[in-house]
Amino acid sequence: MIMTKELWEGNAAIAEAAICAGVEAFFGYPITPQTEVLEHFSKRLPEEGRVFLQAESEVASINMVYGAACAGARVMTSSSSPGVSLMQEGISYIACSEVPAVVTNIMRGGPGLGNVQPAQGDYFQAVKSAGHGDYHMIALAASSVQEAIDLMVLAFDLADKYRTVVIFIADGAIGQMMEPAEMPPLRPVRPPEERVAWALTGAKGREHNIITSLYLGAENLEQVNLRLQAKLKKIAANEVRWQEYSTEDADFLLVAFGTVGRICQTVVREARAQGMKVGLVRPITLWPFPSARIAELAGRVKGILTVEMNAGQMVEDVRLAVEGACPVRFYGRMGGVIPLPDDILPELDKLDAGVASGREVQS
Repeated sequence: MIMTKELWEGNAAIAEAAICAGVEAFFGYPITPQTEVLEHFSKRLPEEGRVFLQAESEVASINMVYGAACAGARVMTSSSSPGVSLMQEGISYIACSEVPAVVTNIMRGGPGLGNVQPAQGDYFQAVKSAGHGDYHMIALAASSVQEAIDLMVLAFDLADKYRTVVIFIADGAIGQMMEPAEMPPLRPVRPPEERVAWALTGAKGREHNIITSLYLGAENLEQVNLRLQAKLKKIAANEVRWQEYSTEDADFLLVAFGTVGRICQTVVREARAQGMKVGLVRPITLWPFPSARIAELAGRVKGILTVEMNAGQMVEDVRLAVEGACPVRFYGRMGGVIPLPDDILPELDKLDAGVASGREVQS
């Protein structure tokens, strides 16, 4: 099949990619800067004979996702920052019930209602468990419209493979930008008779299934948690994804994700043009985090600069991975301000000068 590139807006591309991946139902509520996801689904899902429903709130939408997931449907919701905060209780229920679901967060500035500008302040929310209890979501982060398309398809496959929640996060810049991109082939929706064996599809001719997140008795709930932890360990061993740029001979390493990871590719080129050997690690899975690779590189470089659109969140995972093997600095902008190469390059110079003078110590 010949695939051709078309001009896609990020939010519309995310929705269309989910349709191509076989999503059967979408439940959501509008909030800037992700409302175009909702709008695209509202047109395209009825055209494909699938379910679109604008819920009365984010709380309602995540519980509708929960119900559809229990029935074995390939289902998702989408929101932005404070909307995802409202979904946290439902996400925790889904995680404990071990049903697959996909959540998309097109991040905006915060905290509070904040503004509609792009930001990365929801890193903790995505990777440190959006909700109560001992669990993680698989967290995917894109740096382009094409990667957003590819990761949306992957999100559904991973959710089904591990019967878990997968969150796809991107900031508002990726949601609103337009780029040439290719859509994957359209997958057919699974017919009802091919629903997975654990789903609540009616118990005629078989033993009834039970899906719950309520386990009375400490020992019973501990066994559930042990099962979840074993699954998370398997995910961490098999599903870590990242990209590297010019790390082979790097003296200094940048670590950044999403839009900032894309900007840092330019920083690498400009720094090298000025004679500084800089490389970049761009995490694609924020959980599981590429800790082992960052630790390996930390033993070879003089210092690491983590760049984020927040007050410093992913930098904590970088420092945990590095374990003091080299200095780790942080540079961030908040409130929806996007750091540019001219902002980041001086921070590399400061790191270089600090290492050379001995002032920059291991973190």
